[in-house]
Amino acid sequence: MPCIQIEGLNKYYEIHGEGETVVLLHHGFGCSKMWKDIYPAFLEKGYRVIMYDRRGYGLSDPGKNFFSFYISRSFRAEAVKELMRLRERLGLETFHLVGQCEGGVVAVDYATACPAHVKSIVTSSTQCFSPATMRDFNREKFQKSFRDLEPQLQTKLLDWHGSDRAEAFFEQFRTEGGEYGSEVFDLRPILPYVQCPALVLFPDRSFLFDVEQGVHFYRHLKKGELAVLPRCGHNTYEQKPQEYIAIISDFLKRAREATDDRAQLMATCVASAPGS
Repeated sequence: MPCIQIEGLNKYYEIHGEGETVVLLHHGFGCSKMWKDIYPAFLEKGYRVIMYDRRGYGLSDPGKNFFSFYISRSFRAEAVKELMRLRERLGLETFHLVGQCEGGVVAVDYATACPAHVKSIVTSSTQCFSPATMRDFNREKFQKSFRDLEPQLQTKLLDWHGSDRAEAFFEQFRTEGGEYGSEVFDLRPILPYVQCPALVLFPDRSFLFDVEQGVHFYRHLKKGELAVLPRCGHNTYEQKPQEYIAIISDFLKRAREATDDRAQLMATCVASAPGS
């Protein structure tokens, strides 16, 4: 099992393929296993794919007092530090980030903290701002306990997080809202600081967030694009996988071409500068 020690904890990761790097960031209930039907398509298009489980998710160590960490002020910042350390250990220079729901928050936070590392970001079903505190929001939206969930969803969570942790894990996620729990969540103040091309992919039938959230998200980005998936629920990667892959692939191609054009322009400027 491939793991890297970060801050004394083993973090599970996978690397597949060769080429330009795309890092896939799982959502707040998931882990790298959620990408099993998505990442092969990126390999076919010539990308190298990296997936990893954030602290306490999937096969990564939770460490001591994970519940306290989950609701602490350091939860969100630690996700950025974790990706920074993973980048250093794997010797990555630059990459594209694709984040689903809470993975999109990690992508935005990382792109604003380390802009030189990020070629582009894609966020899918990522909330832009909350109408209430996230603790109240989660408790309203996730009213079923683990034991009342549909058997198919229970099985998925057990596979992702293990029989010893899945139920407690789900309960703390649905009732607490992480670090965001006691506050009104709002990405709008930092979105203008995202310097790279950014795609906002949003479903029109999410049970969590209205599609207008995607519009607000897009309007606060300097280099933003917006794509809406029709007749699609919250888990876009699962409900519309072919469209999901096609839209993201087209965006990554445009982002690569824009980067190449900029590099060529910079090279031309240097070559034509006086004294060169």
